[in-house]
Amino acid sequence: MKTINMKKIGVFFSIALSIMVVIGLILHFVSDSDITSFLITAGSMFSPLVAVLVTRWLFKEPLFAGLGININFNRWWVIGWLLMPILSLAILGMSLLVPGVHLSTEVLDEVIKDAPVKFGLWGFVVITFLSGLMGGATVNAVLAFGEEIAWRGFLVKELAGKKLIWAAVFIGVLWGAWHFPLILNGHNYPDHPVIGVFMMILMCVCLSPIFVYFRVKSGTLLVPAIIHGTFNAVVPMTNMLVSPAHDLLIGCAGLAGIIVLLLLDAAIFIYDRYISRENLLLKPLEP
Repeated sequence: MKTINMKKIGVFFSIALSIMVVIGLILHFVSDSDITSFLITAGSMFSPLVAVLVTRWLFKEPLFAGLGININFNRWWVIGWLLMPILSLAILGMSLLVPGVHLSTEVLDEVIKDAPVKFGLWGFVVITFLSGLMGGATVNAVLAFGEEIAWRGFLVKELAGKKLIWAAVFIGVLWGAWHFPLILNGHNYPDHPVIGVFMMILMCVCLSPIFVYFRVKSGTLLVPAIIHGTFNAVVPMTNMLVSPAHDLLIGCAGLAGIIVLLLLDAAIFIYDRYISRENLLLKPLEP
């Protein structure tokens, strides 16, 4: 069995987290506009890529070899991409089950009022949703690639020999912890930034098995990049359709989203164990 090089993983994560701490400090002390904050936050998604390249250079390894960067088109590209709209609707439904939360169009009404073209409320929702779906598979996927080359590329390779499910949980912990400088700056959990750090880790732990499973099933890193990009583009839109807002309870990053992700994890386990009968989740990752 392959020995896990924890020193290499530690070097990678130290570099990635150090870059994020610097970005967090910039956001806290320098950034004074929403546009600047957005650009800095979007740029932060490439810090894991930088960390991977530096780590592989330090350990005298080929920079990109063996990380799953290939065009291996198959049905899992489409399944993963279209799964995100379904996930968003499930999270919306779960959010509406939270006591006191109800369907609301107040936020969208304000946006539509200033829109140059009038499509009506639900027409605007559909168009926004579809544009997010397309953006998730294109521009957002490029941004997500900056992360995925680390979490589902470099780390999946380094954790070869470990069972997929436990490797995914380990990756999820690192992935979630890497976000902490952004979370403390109000990203995702503006009203509860400290508790939000732990919520983010929990969400990433629940999301990671889905991404790793699709990485293995598709045979390419590009699929989790598309799923990640589409998740970021489509799923948070559900927050605009519920009221009152509560960052710990509703939406993809709240308790509602975490419950839905756990249910999806369970569905994937049932599919893997009893339908496809591959048992990939309980098998060691292949190098």
